Amino acid sequence: MWLLRLLAILTLIGVAGGVGAYFLSGDRKYLRFAFQLARYAVGIALAIFGLLILERFAVIAL
Repeated sequence: MWLLRLLAILTLIGVAGGVGAYFLSGDRKYLRFAFQLARYAVGIALAIFGLLILERFAVIAL
């Protein structure tokens, strides 16, 4: 679980860095990078939460 928290913190730092770089340079590639990173992070988080819920139901069914 500590690994997931570390990855979440690093993702937030990456998104904030991309948005900050956009504000400093005005280049939209940094903003696109931040949104793409956030989108993939949300997708992976939903997949992990889905697996956790599936595991909980599998344990209850047994």
